[in-house]
Amino acid sequence: MKRLSSRERLGALVGAVVLVGAGGWFAGAQVHSPADAAAAHTAPEAGPVTVAVGRQSLTATVVANGSVEFASPKPLSLAGSVGTGTAAAAGDQGAEQRVTRAPVAGTVVKEGDVLMTVNGRPVFALRGAVPMYRALGPGASGDDVTQLQKALRRLGSDPGSISGTFRQGTAAAVTDWYRNKGYEAQQPSPDDQQQLGSLEQAVSAAQEALLTMGASGASGGGSSPSPESSTDKQIKEIQLGSAKKSLDLANAALSTFKASYGTKVPAGEVVFFPKLPVRLDKVTVKAGDAVSGQIGTVTSSDLVVEAVVPATDAELLRHGMAAEVLTDDGKKAQGTVSALGADATSAATTGDGDSAAEGTVEATESADATTTDSSAPVQLRISIADPGQLAGEAEASVKVTIKVGASDGEVLTVPLAAIHTSSDGQARVQVQRAGGLTDVHVTVGLSAAGLVEVKPAGGTLKQGDRVVVGK
Repeated sequence: MKRLSSRERLGALVGAVVLVGAGGWFAGAQVHSPADAAAAHTAPEAGPVTVAVGRQSLTATVVANGSVEFASPKPLSLAGSVGTGTAAAAGDQGAEQRVTRAPVAGTVVKEGDVLMTVNGRPVFALRGAVPMYRALGPGASGDDVTQLQKALRRLGSDPGSISGTFRQGTAAAVTDWYRNKGYEAQQPSPDDQQQLGSLEQAVSAAQEALLTMGASGASGGGSSPSPESSTDKQIKEIQLGSAKKSLDLANAALSTFKASYGTKVPAGEVVFFPKLPVRLDKVTVKAGDAVSGQIGTVTSSDLVVEAVVPATDAELLRHGMAAEVLTDDGKKAQGTVSALGADATSAATTGDGDSAAEGTVEATESADATTTDSSAPVQLRISIADPGQLAGEAEASVKVTIKVGASDGEVLTVPLAAIHTSSDGQARVQVQRAGGLTDVHVTVGLSAAGLVEVKPAGGTLKQGDRVVVGK
């Protein structure tokens, strides 16, 4: 091996030092501090976020969650006593009113059906708008008598003329109707019979008194040795007149009582309903309970959907708007908006809190649906066109979709975030052009699902243009 000279060794050493130094410089150049790294990665200048203008059909809807319910809930109560007893709530003397056969929830009640029995006496359902508020018997007259006579005729027990006055023909029809249902019509009570006897005795006593007075006057007018003074004659005439007046009063009292004496329909034995059939929804009494106050709730057999929507959505709704109802298991039904706000709330709560006329069920009219609190929920009711579509779905949860508007075919659409309003109230969008951003004034139309219909009011705007929605 050749040995290096001193000069060659020095050259090699210098070369090695230069090489190591160059390597160190290169490695140092590749190492950066955190500050250097942050400075080298500054964010680019911010630019606008844009979305393309679309063209499509828009349909605006209001969506709400609700439940299927039977329509028109109303409280049910009796107007008075059944039979000759006294209602327990009245606190008077008499046979206490006890339920002997309770109503059954879910039963569909038709005209002439027996709702329940109290002390063994029936409570019938009849059709009529006038509430049952009194006993109906001989001599009674009015619209309630008229509707009773019409009901008797419909049920096959003809009362004769529909006169509005309870006469012998009506009494006979009532007797026949009760017999056909397996009951006996209410006849005069023992108290009535006793009062009749007392009045008849009063007439007999007045007649006897008058006859006695007349006989006394006749005997005084015969051949008598001593002439009768004028004073005595006046006294006898007064006594005779008083006896005649007593007889007239007794006869009048007897006639008045007889006019209302006979077959009756007690106030508690009929409940009039404006529409039949009805459905017994809830029952609050059972056999053995004393009859006092509300005995249950009735509904129609129709189904409705009860829901709530925010006040802002309620402002978009109108009576008669079409609605689609979707159950959790996929059943669909078509309906319409039938009540809003106070209208829907009052009808929905009548069965729980509002008082109704005893012996009847009243219809509820529409009410104002407005509200002053935009965040408050507003009650909504949907009537179902074909209840059979929701058969068996009572109390089920459903989704309601109501169409509140639609565009006229395909229209230009942009996101709501693209709309800006100037101080003068003019709506505009910013369009990204080759030369920068351009304001285009627009007329805003229907909005739905975060999109809004726009029509250029100045400048041009077409499908595919990029509009600014943010930065």
